[in-house]
Amino acid sequence: MPVVTDLCAALGWLEGRFVTSPKAKPAALTGFHTVDYIDALRRAEETGTVDAETRARHQIGTLSNPVFPQIYSRPATGAGGVMLAAEMLANGAGRVYVPGGGTHHGMPDRANGFCYLNDPVLAIQALRRAGFGRVAYVDIDAHHCDGVEAAFAGEAGVRMISVHEEGRWPFTGGLGDDAGGAAFNLPVPRGFNDTEMRAVVARLIVPRVAAFAPDVIVLQAGADSLTEDPLSRLCLSNRAYVECLRALLPLADRFLLLGGGGYNPWSVGRCWAALWAAFAGFAVPERLPAAAEAVLRALDWGGGGRPLPEEAMMVTLLDASREGPVRAEVSERLAVLEARG
Repeated sequence: MPVVTDLCAALGWLEGRFVTSPKAKPAALTGFHTVDYIDALRRAEETGTVDAETRARHQIGTLSNPVFPQIYSRPATGAGGVMLAAEMLANGAGRVYVPGGGTHHGMPDRANGFCYLNDPVLAIQALRRAGFGRVAYVDIDAHHCDGVEAAFAGEAGVRMISVHEEGRWPFTGGLGDDAGGAAFNLPVPRGFNDTEMRAVVARLIVPRVAAFAPDVIVLQAGADSLTEDPLSRLCLSNRAYVECLRALLPLADRFLLLGGGGYNPWSVGRCWAALWAAFAGFAVPERLPAAAEAVLRALDWGGGGRPLPEEAMMVTLLDASREGPVRAEVSERLAVLEARG
């Protein structure tokens, strides 16, 4: 994500800490994806189009999964990043951040929800091959991690926790869905606020991850749960993301942080840069320096006629907290998950 790296560079937070992601080779992707599907992505990139059979079989070239110039190279680079991260963690690194990762909807033989490859699945597979027997995967994207859950349903060595908006695509991840004992799913109502997220972290995420005693934690921090995102109706601030990350960091010696969804360039960039600050131990200034402010002021919506965000989003990194009541439906759903063995 260029805006994240540009922001962090402008704040002086990248020197000596940045590695360019390699592009994964096709054979490295077949631990989860089929050879035919990888070949279809590569052909689509080469030709800029797909035929009707490919569209029907692999869901490439649809409204949700359009053909674009880097339809293979871009997701393969995200996949290469998480595979490199797994190697780095296995070789002694404690924490690695891949903001270009987090495409959690991809399926073995088809694209899904603008996710062409499933790099969280490929990351978890690589971590387990590297000797990490117990992997905890926490997903706070507004959309349920259907591809990841499908990949690891029933796996004793993987614990999945997903907090996502109820009644939103892909319409999976119901409260009673435990993926064969491997998952805890918490669908939350619209307006989900920072106070409620704090309760979720304290009552669900931290206890269930701690009880699992993972060798490594993977956090998918899709930024579409923020108030400003146009594709969800949740109401988190980026401080809630930072709090969640900080609560998880002490629970494992190895940690992989991923990006994910997010459709407001200002809120995505600010959130993921703030997560990097918490991850790497940098202090966030109350007001951004001019170079970082210039990064945010240069952004646009890429069409659509939406208004520019409020001034605070141009000059600060951290949002004001978005507190509120912990509603009965949130507490009741947490109680259901707390009662699970």
